[in-house]
Amino acid sequence: MTQITRKTQVLEGIAPDAIPFAELMAGDRPAILKGVARDWPLVRAGAQSNAAAMDYLLKFNAGKPVLAIIADAAHGGRFTYTPDVSALDFKFERGALGAFFDLIKAGEGAPDTPSYYIGSTDLDIYLPGFRAENDLALTHPMFAFKPPLASIWLGNRTTALAHYDMSNNLACSLVGLRRFYLFPPEQVANLYPGPLEPTPGGQVITMADIHAPDFTRFPRLKDALASAEVAELQPGDVLFYPALWWHQVEALQSFNAMVNYWWNTSPAFMDTPNNTLLHAMLSLRDRPEHEKRGWRALFDYYIFGPSERAGEHLPEHTRGNLGPMDEMKARRLRAALLKLINR
Repeated sequence: MTQITRKTQVLEGIAPDAIPFAELMAGDRPAILKGVARDWPLVRAGAQSNAAAMDYLLKFNAGKPVLAIIADAAHGGRFTYTPDVSALDFKFERGALGAFFDLIKAGEGAPDTPSYYIGSTDLDIYLPGFRAENDLALTHPMFAFKPPLASIWLGNRTTALAHYDMSNNLACSLVGLRRFYLFPPEQVANLYPGPLEPTPGGQVITMADIHAPDFTRFPRLKDALASAEVAELQPGDVLFYPALWWHQVEALQSFNAMVNYWWNTSPAFMDTPNNTLLHAMLSLRDRPEHEKRGWRALFDYYIFGPSERAGEHLPEHTRGNLGPMDEMKARRLRAALLKLINR
């Protein structure tokens, strides 16, 4: 079993209303904000018992059916693929939140209990009023026009295999213990991503087992593990990690609850880069290598270099899309692209 020993940096003594967002974003690395959410009522309820935490959450239950994923106990809490990678090895089920809590309580201590995972559930829709008592102070100017999406994650002992998100994240461990394994974005090739579809939760996941690595099948995984770090979260701890960092999330006790906040700093009119990636598969990936080298140079010039470089030698009134993007330009460019794609 491989041990990842590098620890995520821990920031102590941060007041809940004074999260250093500017420093976190500039640092572009994960950090644990120790105890920032320790005074939340849900944390206090969880310190009493799992049942007290569930009862507290049900006070806010709007009665809307939640979506759970359920895996057999034999899978060890991992949500992944069948051996031939032709299908997912778990099922989705909608039902009442209280009913899933009853299943989790009934399985506590039993070796053959299934894994239950209610993930990415919008707090304001499913648990209205929860944030009036349990919330972070998100007062930084970058949130003024595009507030973060606040979600809750609930379940028993589960593992969300290493994947990436397109948003920055604050993950608040509230009930139970959580462990995150974190990998920089440039480790993507060394983590051996699975199929683009279907995926367990909307994003590709690693096909490798970082705890029992098969270096014959996945030799580059050694490099990913050498770059990884681990974040151990107690109830009340908050983990920040930037967009596109790969992360494996392990919920370690018989009941676990986490709230997270996702956000991007880009204007809302900007398209998602994932669409660009998919279109590049259609238009670039299978071209001859000499053409791909040429297109790489063009992308470096127009996209990945300084944003002003491609237009700085032109009169301002002639720059068009080479100048700063705004909402009107984005609408026109999107319309032009749709016309080109659909011709």
